[in-house]
Amino acid sequence: MRIIIVNNKEEMGKKAASLVSSQIILKPDSVLGLATGGTPLDMYKELIRLYNEKEIDFKLVKTFNLDEYFGIGKENDQSYYYYMVNNLFKFIDIPEKNINIPDGSAKDIVEECVRYEKSIKQAGGIDIQVLGIGTNGHIGFNEPDVNFEAQTHLVKLEESTIQANSIYFKTIEEVPTTAVSMGIKTIMNSRKIVLLANGISKAEAIYGLVNGKINPNLPASILQLHPDVTLILDKDAASKL
Repeated sequence: MRIIIVNNKEEMGKKAASLVSSQIILKPDSVLGLATGGTPLDMYKELIRLYNEKEIDFKLVKTFNLDEYFGIGKENDQSYYYYMVNNLFKFIDIPEKNINIPDGSAKDIVEECVRYEKSIKQAGGIDIQVLGIGTNGHIGFNEPDVNFEAQTHLVKLEESTIQANSIYFKTIEEVPTTAVSMGIKTIMNSRKIVLLANGISKAEAIYGLVNGKINPNLPASILQLHPDVTLILDKDAASKL
């Protein structure tokens, strides 16, 4: 496990973008696993800058997002589809057919999970997966649970996750309580993993990820078993290491 400590969120975004762009340069048809939320925004800004300066292009790239809220359509401005379009996809040259995000409004959500998992396998697997981490140690929306869900599945969100996500909604009642998420096995099958964390609220989870025992009550601790993980942390997130 490689740990990079940076001064701030902007520097974290640039470091992460350099790893993703290097992957694209080395393999133009790379399969990227992408995350949402506030943490990767600076990474997406930097990738757009690199694209505009013609250092990389996304014509052959395929993407798979970690998760999507259940019960809201892609046109909803709180959907992760909407987030990805407005923070990355509409600013680069990735073909729409190469963009993959779970359909949170699917009539048969179990079938949608199976379809999504098959799509990842058909694409050859994920070359580099970008992750954030929850204050409770979740990755994707894989909440603490003694039974790790292996593949893409529907998950009930913990209260701490709902509270954290409520900053993006007008009221906490509007926050979805379930989501579709890649499973732990799906994430672990990625060839490379880059995890981003900033802020003092993530320090305890980061400490457990790096120094704790592998424990389903801290889902991110499973990353200790992955052969190629890079953590990019600001000083606050790294403060307990």
